[in-house]
Amino acid sequence: MPVIAAALIGMIFGSGILLGGMANPAKVLNFFDVAGNWDPSLLFVMGGALAVGFIGYRLVLRRPRPVFDTRFHLPAKSTIDTSLIGGSILFGIGWGIAGFCPGGAIPGLGLLRPEPLLFLAAMSAGILIARRIRGAR
Repeated sequence: MPVIAAALIGMIFGSGILLGGMANPAKVLNFFDVAGNWDPSLLFVMGGALAVGFIGYRLVLRRPRPVFDTRFHLPAKSTIDTSLIGGSILFGIGWGIAGFCPGGAIPGLGLLRPEPLLFLAAMSAGILIARRIRGAR
């Protein structure tokens, strides 16, 4: 049952990304083009996600435990460090160059275009490189 629930939640999320146009890198890149062909729709998608997340966390965390697990798995770390800042910078640069983030690229695979696949391959390579660097330290 947990796998079915995860699949349904993923399909709802992916459908929202597709309906909001966030699997289209041109739409995302137009949001960053403030001096040119600016498209504010990403702002509305993010605002909606923040509202749903804000309300959802408050409702769900009132429960003693999740439906399909024994405890909530929330981040234990709350400090801002160089890894967080560096990762955020790299994420922003990649998002600005490619017009994809993981949330838009994965549903974008369903559009059968090469760009999301290329983005996800590059992102996966970056994750593996970062793990090796972190492991070497």
